[in-house]
Amino acid sequence: MLALIRTIDLALDIYTWIIIASAIFSWLFAFNVINSSNRFVASVGDFLYRVTEPALRPIRRFLPDLGGIDVSPIVLLLIIFFLRQLLWTTIAPLLV
Repeated sequence: MLALIRTIDLALDIYTWIIIASAIFSWLFAFNVINSSNRFVASVGDFLYRVTEPALRPIRRFLPDLGGIDVSPIVLLLIIFFLRQLLWTTIAPLLV
């Protein structure tokens, strides 16, 4: 059972880094730092959008409009942090 908990924790950790990469990519894209017409850059951006958007969309629906500032990745990272702490402090001791 501990292997399952570690696997879930690893998946949440990887998704955390994907969210951070998506936020950085969106900043670079918004400020024209990266070439958006490059095929590789477009495919990376499309991948990051498709992976993170299903989790970010419901959060954006409930957050108020902050004038162009998107805090939904921060909220999602806090939710993931809470889930990881819940997993290790509450669920793991019950199963071990």
